[in-house]
Amino acid sequence: MDSTIYELQVRDFSVNDPTVSAENRGSYLAFAENGNGTKHLRKLAQAGLNTVHLLPTFDIASIPEDPAKQAVPQCDLRSYPPDSEEQQACIDKIRAKDAFNWGYDPWHWMAPEGSYTSTAAKADGGARVAEFRTMVGALHRSGLRVVLDQVYNHTPASGQAQTSVLDKVVPGYYQRLNATGAVETSTCCQNIATEHAMAQKAMVDSVVLWAKYYKVDGFRFDLMGHHSKANMLAVRSALDQLTLKRDGVDGRSVYVYGEGWNFGEVANNARFEQATQGQLGGTGIGTFSDRLRDAVRGGGPFDDNPRTQGFGSGEATDPNGDSGANPDAAKRLKHDTDLTQLGLAGNLRDFSFRLNENGAVTRGDKVDYNGSPAGYADQPDEVVTYVDAHDNETLWDSLTYKLPVTTSMADRVRMNTVSLATTALSQTPSFWHAGADLLRSKSLDRNSYDSGDWFNTLDWTGADNGFGHGLPLKGDNEAKWPYQKPLLANPALKPQAADVQSATAAAQDLLRLRFSTPLFRLGNADAINAKVSFPASGTADARPGVIAMRVDDTKGRDADPSLRGLVVVFNASPGAVTQKVPGLAGASLTLSPVQSGGSDPVVKGATWDVASGAATVPPRTVAVFVQR
Repeated sequence: MDSTIYELQVRDFSVNDPTVSAENRGSYLAFAENGNGTKHLRKLAQAGLNTVHLLPTFDIASIPEDPAKQAVPQCDLRSYPPDSEEQQACIDKIRAKDAFNWGYDPWHWMAPEGSYTSTAAKADGGARVAEFRTMVGALHRSGLRVVLDQVYNHTPASGQAQTSVLDKVVPGYYQRLNATGAVETSTCCQNIATEHAMAQKAMVDSVVLWAKYYKVDGFRFDLMGHHSKANMLAVRSALDQLTLKRDGVDGRSVYVYGEGWNFGEVANNARFEQATQGQLGGTGIGTFSDRLRDAVRGGGPFDDNPRTQGFGSGEATDPNGDSGANPDAAKRLKHDTDLTQLGLAGNLRDFSFRLNENGAVTRGDKVDYNGSPAGYADQPDEVVTYVDAHDNETLWDSLTYKLPVTTSMADRVRMNTVSLATTALSQTPSFWHAGADLLRSKSLDRNSYDSGDWFNTLDWTGADNGFGHGLPLKGDNEAKWPYQKPLLANPALKPQAADVQSATAAAQDLLRLRFSTPLFRLGNADAINAKVSFPASGTADARPGVIAMRVDDTKGRDADPSLRGLVVVFNASPGAVTQKVPGLAGASLTLSPVQSGGSDPVVKGATWDVASGAATVPPRTVAVFVQR
């Protein structure tokens, strides 16, 4: 699976970038300038990033397109203390009318958003089309594919409201109704009945338009589980019919993925067979996996206590002192380690391995995840592996909650890298939220969809990662303010530019590792089942907070003629470990050239002992050893 995806919002990309011309900041055209953001994306592309996923860019209902009608904060946000309530209060007064919103409220599916056009083009429909195409072309020239975030599961309004479109065309047809005739709102908006023929047609026609006339390379579907499998197969079929000769697009190369969550009035296939996790086998359509995400971060996104630790945040090996959030930590770590291992192997339902939890050899679909099968995919392209996205706290903010407060900044940066490595070195498409490689913070905001530029800042220089911008908006965060206030007030928890530079260099090395050998991208379940294993798992050789993943290229057809295999040791613990890898005594392995010549001096101290077949790996380090 060759997709390495970076999730980015158009406005975030450049609105605060002084190296972009003033008239183009926050716009499509910023991507065509050689600003700091473009330079950063090109460095990532050179390392192995190949896709930029743009948050919604269709015509958005909630953002005023005329700059004269866009509200701005009427206070000096930088003047307040890092743990103050003043910033959020100031933002809250104007956020409904400012220029920022993630944009998950579609007004018109087939038109580009106007607020993202340059200053000179705000009222010109033709210009917004041209500027959007310029953006896509600029990203392509940087070596990056473009994915659009699509929202066909709901609209912002229904009936005769100003931003209602479909009910004005055919009242009562396009919106999904309940038994009393009211519009369903399980998506927190006005749901769309894409099970109806013409609603599906609008969805399919819209996707084809963006692919054919804007030359985009993929689509991410918001709340895809609210669509039917038939909807998604119709989209897939329509894309597959596009050809380079006739349409200028190879539709079969367009990747489709989305949120395969199961909830609401459609849950458990109540109205149709849903496009959810585990129901898309053989389609090539991906779903985000919450399994590895929760195992690495710790807990879940809706926890009242945000201090629950996971594999990537010190669970059991580096306790944060909150026993209430971390009961039975040693036992939980074993299960989270199993979930992480399964995620590294593609989250396949038929992948078998020995569990740390109980030593039993078990298939992926027999491993528990909150009462559901942890392994659900038939093929690795049916899973998108991630540890953070625009929703919920950023990875850096999650680590801020969960790591012991006394953890040094250098160690925090290393844990950020360890967590990202579980996605970059997985057998599935890998997904990073923009800024995950830059220690991006949203000042602990758990839902920054309408929190303005201040809480969503993205500084490509690393001078301000966003931490300490004040307590986040009261509405979505007040319950966590008691946790947030002492953290935001602690100056030791805000990274400096040098820390950010170290983090992004390490992240780029992870991308280089992924593309250093096809063994990290085997591409099909048969090859993964034949070659990928976790030899120490569930044995006396297992170490807490450590994963040893072997990819044996002597089994089955060669994936990399230059290698006999590799071993990856993820050491998430705060101490150096010597991890024996059963089956490799007498084998000669060496540290990957990417790491021996890379940015991190610590990993260069990792060694392999031939006689015992054991790797010694420094604390909070991921080391890749290759066998020739």
